[in-house]
Amino acid sequence: MTSPTDPDCLFCKIAAGDIPATIVHESETTVAFRDLNPQAPTHVLVIPRSHYPNAATLAQGEPATAAHLFDAAREIAALEGIDGPDGGYRMVFNTGAAAHQTVFHAHLHVLGGRLMTWPPG
Repeated sequence: MTSPTDPDCLFCKIAAGDIPATIVHESETTVAFRDLNPQAPTHVLVIPRSHYPNAATLAQGEPATAAHLFDAAREIAALEGIDGPDGGYRMVFNTGAAAHQTVFHAHLHVLGGRLMTWPPG
């Protein structure tokens, strides 16, 4: 069973306000902040306030909160001006070390403001 928060987790500490971050959106279940190593002009991380190590465990444990991450991403895209017909944005979950997940707290990357290439690699 996953605990609601992890006292050693960087993202739990950001969600609690114990570590500063550039917060761009908050809700009852989510917090979104700018990535410290942006890969696009807009690069925001959307996290659940509760601790789950990855997107799969979040979806299993709190499916409604997993959906809230997507709601927040849509709102952030609108606020950042990357949701229009000439824009576009990418939403990415990295799950596991082989997928380059470096913080083991579920988080959704919202990237935009530049042309995205495929494959993303």
